[in-house]
Amino acid sequence: MTPTDRTRSTAPPDSRELALAAARAADAKGATDVMVLDVGDLVGICGYFVLASASNPRQVKAVVDEVEEQLRDRFDDVPRSVEGAESRRWVLLDYADIVVHVFHTEERQYYRIERLYSDAVQLDWHM
Repeated sequence: MTPTDRTRSTAPPDSRELALAAARAADAKGATDVMVLDVGDLVGICGYFVLASASNPRQVKAVVDEVEEQLRDRFDDVPRSVEGAESRRWVLLDYADIVVHVFHTEERQYYRIERLYSDAVQLDWHM
């Protein structure tokens, strides 16, 4: 069994689909380095992190808007809170069971958040 085949999160099953849809929405707006990490066993406050990078503040906003629109339209879900939307450097969308992080490329390189969660299983969202 490969790491991307395992599911070990304690999050509700719909959370996985929500996370995958968020990753696909980010990709559709040109985000790069898109990742879905199963962090349920590591952080305990949510099941999945979705990470995405954008090359400029305008693209950060476009990616955030697309993720919000897709998850609202497909799952009737809206973020519980949004942080960083005004600065457009690192925007965090908190959907309770998933947290979407949209980074300006420079912030992503500086914080390297995926390194902090290197034990997390990375899901294949390309399906």
